[in-house]
This record gives sequence, structure tokens and C-alpha cells, in this order.
Amino acid sequence: MSVRILALVGSLRAGSHNRQLAEAAVRLAPEGAEVELFEGLAEIPFYNEDIDVEGTVPAAATRLREAAGGADAFLLFSPEYNGTIPAVLKNAIDWLSRPYGAGAFGGKPVAVVGTAFGQFGGVWAQDEARKAVGIAGGTVLEDVKLSIPGSVTRFADTHPADDSEVAEQLTEVVHRLHSKVGTAKAA
Repeated sequence: MSVRILALVGSLRAGSHNRQLAEAAVRLAPEGAEVELFEGLAEIPFYNEDIDVEGTVPAAATRLREAAGGADAFLLFSPEYNGTIPAVLKNAIDWLSRPYGAGAFGGKPVAVVGTAFGQFGGVWAQDEARKAVGIAGGTVLEDVKLSIPGSVTRFADTHPADDSEVAEQLTEVVHRLHSKVGTAKAA
């Protein structure tokens, strides 16, 4: 069974370590799983019900919703900005939470991981992302976590995919997300 996992990255910076972590997830996905890195979060306007009306939804938000609608699961990559979730990731969650009660997360498995410069690897932001996506309707895998501290030094000369410890842990995250989808589809 092929499982499609949509990856959303909460950093817009080209050299973002969280983006590199997402790229690693794409490369390390196990057989039967496809991790698709969504491009275009920067183009999506802040959520506003006045523009979320049939026929006027911004094209960038429509692309996000279409990609999410075709996904079996989600893998969110969150850095930590001032102790919390980055606005771009929160905005994506907000767009995907609508229409109320029928948003794109709709009971689909979600894992949240990431890396940050601090000593805890962005744990606070990742916890906030889990909370928001759970309220938005996703089935958050609370026991699937990966918070990598010291990103600026750890990944200064090494891509996360080339860090054997990170590659192993990230592969396990994607595998567990893949397995959860398989379990949910079989039920």
C-alpha cells in the first residue's frame, strides 16, 4: 500500500535546517511511503474568513488544500521562534482547519518534529504545533517525536541526511507515521 505523507516546513529560509530535515525525510522514506515537501507556504495570505469564500479563496491556499486533501498523513517540521510555533506553520494549520468540522486534517495521522538552535531543539514550538493540529482535526501521534538541539552547530557542515543518528531517528518517525496510516486504513 502506497502512503502519501505531506511535509510542511515552518521556516521559509532557503538554508533552513528544518527544510533540510524535511528534504532528508523525502530521501529516507521507506518503501511504500512517499514524502512530498509542500512548496509555497510563503505565498499563502494570513487566514481570514472574508477571503475563505467559494470562488475567492487565494490560489496558494487552494493549492495547499488540494495537496493536503490527497495526503494520507502529515509530517510537520517546526523550528522555534521566540519560544513558540512559527507564524507560517500556524497559518497553514489554520487554512487546513477549514471548513470547520471538515478540514483537510480530518482524522489523518500527524507527526511533528524539528530542530532549533536552543538546547531543547524546539520542543515548545513542536508541542504548540501538536496542540494546534490536534484541535484542527488531525490525529496527533503524541509518542512520535524528534527534537534536535543545537542545529546551527550540529548542521553547520553536515546535512541532516548525512548525520547517521538523525537519519536513523527520522527514518523511524516516517516509518511509524507510515505504519499508523496502514493501521487506520485497515480498520
